[in-house]
Amino acid sequence: MRYFEDFVVGEVVEAGGIDVSQDDLIAFASRFDAQSFHTDPVAAKASFGGTLIGSGWHACGLLMRLMAQTFLLDSASMGAPGVEEVKWLRPLLPGEHVRLRRTTVEAKESRSRPQMGLVLFRLELLGRDDKPIVEQTNWIMIGRRGSDFAAPRGDWLAHPPVYRAPAEPCDPEPAPGETPPARFFEEIEVGESHELGSLAFPEHEIVAFARAFDPQPFHMDAEAARASAFGGLCASGWHTAAGWMATMVVHRRRQEAAYAAAFGGQDAPRLGPSPGFRNMRWLKPVFVGDRITYRSTVIGKRVSASRPQWGLFFHRNSGVNQNGEEVFGFDGCVFVERRSG
Repeated sequence: MRYFEDFVVGEVVEAGGIDVSQDDLIAFASRFDAQSFHTDPVAAKASFGGTLIGSGWHACGLLMRLMAQTFLLDSASMGAPGVEEVKWLRPLLPGEHVRLRRTTVEAKESRSRPQMGLVLFRLELLGRDDKPIVEQTNWIMIGRRGSDFAAPRGDWLAHPPVYRAPAEPCDPEPAPGETPPARFFEEIEVGESHELGSLAFPEHEIVAFARAFDPQPFHMDAEAARASAFGGLCASGWHTAAGWMATMVVHRRRQEAAYAAAFGGQDAPRLGPSPGFRNMRWLKPVFVGDRITYRSTVIGKRVSASRPQWGLFFHRNSGVNQNGEEVFGFDGCVFVERRSG
């Protein structure tokens, strides 16, 4: 068991390994990020990247799985308040073999909870060529030596790092009312806001996601979760984030349908991939039975310097539970086609 005091600033460790097949990429994307360049090898040839690529959220899930199996499950981990930044540096491709590189950047004692400390890590998902696919920076809460932390017993890594949808999946619910047509970069207005839809989090969905990507006891076992700081079984923060993406895809499909109806069946302006996000916060746990409603607000935009036929728009996103409590938020950006491109 590693405690807060055992993580030394400057330490660099490379560990773990996961093989990722095309079927794995399609299975995850079909559930959480069903854009054609993630799910259809033929359609992907005409996309921004020119080939089928994995969802960025899938890459984050694999990074989380490697964290769990290489150090989190052997440490006094007490969860994470959020993620400072994620950079999707290059595509996750079929047939990739990924590993984790972990750098301890900073460590500080908690003022409000003396039984724990906070450790800042830079976490990189490395490909077969040792170049990073994803770079992530975030704090993790870790119990101090001498605290009453006790790791629950269990074979938490019994399931492979492969997502398979449950037999009875809960599909995202679209937002009520009409959805406006998709727009080119020039027509997107800073300040506009859209409800994307909502997603329920039943126990079987929470456990299925956690088994593949975040196999920590408080996401997988009700008894262990009751004894944790969360007090009950709750969803992985990455499950909450993937739920945002699932509702975004539903919203986008409605935008495309509205565009086709308004413009005689023409194809809607294309969306490209996202280079990453900042300031992800898991503000409250998402417990069994919660339904999270997601919203996205445009906060800025600019023309891409490297791809002038595309623009970037920046958006602030949130998730609110059925009690009106904000549980989740982050600042993201995404490429969108320009009318003049």
